[in-house]
Amino acid sequence: MAICERLKNYLDSNGVKYITIVHSTAFTSQEVAASVHIKGKEFAKCVIVKSDGKFFMLVVPSDHRVNFEKVKSILNVENLTLASESEFRELFPDCETGAMPPFGNLYDVPVYVDERFKANDEISFNGGTHNDVVKMKMADYVRLVEPMFCDLSKHL
Repeated sequence: MAICERLKNYLDSNGVKYITIVHSTAFTSQEVAASVHIKGKEFAKCVIVKSDGKFFMLVVPSDHRVNFEKVKSILNVENLTLASESEFRELFPDCETGAMPPFGNLYDVPVYVDERFKANDEISFNGGTHNDVVKMKMADYVRLVEPMFCDLSKHL
């Protein structure tokens, strides 16, 4: 396998240094983090939520869960639900379902990143497959994605 082409092209065209790590198939962010020996607080999982037909990408550490009440307040919405895989599959056509990278900007999906990542020098995440991880400098990620940083989660 290889990371999704859209992500690879974006990173390469912006001169970003990154590494990819191939691992055995894993579906949960905690399984992936463990298989590549990355701490849960350093591995990003993407959670897709929706409100009134609009989708949002929430990026939280793999050892955290989304705090929906906080997110509703941040997004200034009353109704917020977890999007089902069938709902968001079409948003990320070049990615395996559930393995999308935290680059919602490449798919016209607003990106909100948990503020806990600000303390990290690097960020690691699924590269669009259930077998590939990308690791890169946090500063490069912020420069390329321009996410909104917020308190989105709570520790598991």
